[in-house]
Amino acid sequence: MLSESRMVTLTGVGGVGKTRLATRMATVLRRAFPDGVWMVELAEVERPELLIASIMEALEIRDHSHRPPMDVLVERLRDEHALLVLDNCEHLQQECAVLAETLLRSASRLRILATSRHVLGIAGERTFPVPPLSLSSLDAHGTAGTRPMPEAVQLFADRARSVVPEFAVTDANRATVESVCRRLDGLPLAIELAAVRLRALSVEQLLERLGDRFRLLTGGSRAVLPRHQTLRALIDWSHLLCTEQERVLWARMSVFTGGCDLEAAEEVCSGDGIHRAEIVDLIAALMEKSILSREDHVGVVRYRLLESIRQYGRERLAESGQAPRIRRACRDYYRGMAAEARARLFGPDQIAWLGRLQLEHANLRTALESCLADPAEIQVGLGMAADLLYHWITSFYLAEGRRWMDRALALDSGESEIRARALWSNSWLAIIQGDLDDAAAMLKESRAIGERRGREEILGYVALYSGMIAMYRQDADTAIGLYEEAVERHTATGDPVGHALALIRLSLAHSFLGDSTRAVSLGERGIAVCEAHGEGWHRAYAMMALGVEVWRKGDAARAAAMERESLRFNRSLDDPLGIGVNLEVLAWVAATERQFTRAARLLGIAGAVWKAVGAVLSGYGHLVRYHDACEDDTRRALGSSALRSETERGAGMSAEDGLAYALEETPPADTGDRDLDVPSPLTPRETQIAQLVAQGASNRRIAADLVISQRTVEGHIEHIMNKLGFHSRVQIAGWLNDHERAAGAQAPRATRRHG
Repeated sequence: MLSESRMVTLTGVGGVGKTRLATRMATVLRRAFPDGVWMVELAEVERPELLIASIMEALEIRDHSHRPPMDVLVERLRDEHALLVLDNCEHLQQECAVLAETLLRSASRLRILATSRHVLGIAGERTFPVPPLSLSSLDAHGTAGTRPMPEAVQLFADRARSVVPEFAVTDANRATVESVCRRLDGLPLAIELAAVRLRALSVEQLLERLGDRFRLLTGGSRAVLPRHQTLRALIDWSHLLCTEQERVLWARMSVFTGGCDLEAAEEVCSGDGIHRAEIVDLIAALMEKSILSREDHVGVVRYRLLESIRQYGRERLAESGQAPRIRRACRDYYRGMAAEARARLFGPDQIAWLGRLQLEHANLRTALESCLADPAEIQVGLGMAADLLYHWITSFYLAEGRRWMDRALALDSGESEIRARALWSNSWLAIIQGDLDDAAAMLKESRAIGERRGREEILGYVALYSGMIAMYRQDADTAIGLYEEAVERHTATGDPVGHALALIRLSLAHSFLGDSTRAVSLGERGIAVCEAHGEGWHRAYAMMALGVEVWRKGDAARAAAMERESLRFNRSLDDPLGIGVNLEVLAWVAATERQFTRAARLLGIAGAVWKAVGAVLSGYGHLVRYHDACEDDTRRALGSSALRSETERGAGMSAEDGLAYALEETPPADTGDRDLDVPSPLTPRETQIAQLVAQGASNRRIAADLVISQRTVEGHIEHIMNKLGFHSRVQIAGWLNDHERAAGAQAPRATRRHG
């Protein structure tokens, strides 16, 4: 159907397997779409205005411009031969329909695969009603050992063995098993929920209780589809078989959006009949009953309710009368998380906290929405949005963060210190987007509040960001005066974050004016402030700023070393702004060293980053003159055709390969000759990660060894599994051993890379 239509929607009742089928399709078709297959989970997107932001996040579009998000998305996909999978569209049916029509009209090679309980209803859409699993065999004769099992029976047997390892479908029980599956209408989710009951029941007892349970439906509304009745009855039965505490926890955990970790469950769901210490055992019990599913992330386990089960839990929570209290507890927990992340931002825990915020993004959204929907909590939401400033900047959510703060500021009409902080925080987002007039207006209001209240910290940040606006306009003298004011105020208040930022920007401003001595001295002071607190992100930016001046002074080798050190950190954090500037400076260094081919390629790699961000040297506009000079020098040396060719070659590299090239990393030893003899579907980087997986290394260890982010490692391992058709790390290790043996050589030792 996808080969004949650019829009295909998988429809069907909840639990029939739409998502599972779409996921499998995405894996199978990956090679047919050279520009990517993107899976977007929409079940946790509760507000229509967050639809496009969620898709941009899935596509890893870090837009730092002030353009409408739809325009950014259209531009990204316009020339892409890609497949976009939109999962769980039913609650955003109209919005998804408009989005799909817009994208398909604008991007001629894009195809969309959607899953929904309802048809989207757009022109050209083809629908595929996902059927339940088959209930009858192809061959009606023979024994259980020779006759093929229906699909539903196969799934039941597989899930039954997970709780009763010795379970098997035999001649003696086959008819009973088939009857169970028939009672469940072949619905995969219902079969999985029922099979878990074999921990305590025989198949015969299970069938008997299913019969009793489903007979209760005969008096129900005939307007409800039978399969909806079946699934509802099965979940009802699962609910009845839970203890009272398990039912309460099930209902309470339904408030989380996108899952939660143990700490969140303990904090939000305890009380009123459940002690905090009991939560972990209750979670284990719900996992055993297939109510909760487990998700492994780096260093933490998270728990998630399937969407049908989550909605059921929400109904039960509403019936209990506890919904307002639990939702408030959930909001307060994530409000506290945002505040703690801000407090611990400048220190050794920085990366861990920023990573945690990314995992909890869906819950943070829900907490913000809860605050802004309650007039009494507007200021709480405003403060929370401001606390998340670095989350907005370092991840995929800059434009979304700007929208949250714009909305909160519009709802708040006071002159509080919280408003002043939100104004200067939001101004930084506006500056990065190039929206200087709005940024200046926000800073003017923030300064007025700071002056009336005599708050040095507010005035320090207003001076800092006002300096950025002046520098963006290349008014270095004004910028220097403002930065010096910021340094003085932040020194007086003992704020290392503002102090370090002001020193970094002051160093760049003096460099811009050619005052090398001051630029170097200030850059080194900025690094010292960061190192005194064990801080990495600001230090990487200070190293970048100092590298610019060292390069201007003519020490290309030292400048390149500083930029590579900064780039390694920015890569581990997956920060596009820092990465883009590092790549730019490395290109300028290469041109100075007359390595013009390398310079052109680095400009192409940087260009791909800026395309995703939305502007060249976003937030560092005064450096554009160096970019233009590098491009002109390289064009004169290579000629326009060669410059274009090498730039396109750089832009065409994968993100990881481009960064490895910039860092002059050595590819894994001995893979070249072997790959000629025994072709591998894996890239050199994937091969290297597969080797570490085979050695038993965790994702955290791999990230540390290769100096990349843990999220990047997870993405590579997912790609490896998709390419090889595997679902476990053990299979990767086995395949690697077989591949190396076929190549006639032992697997090489994976070594840590150094730039």
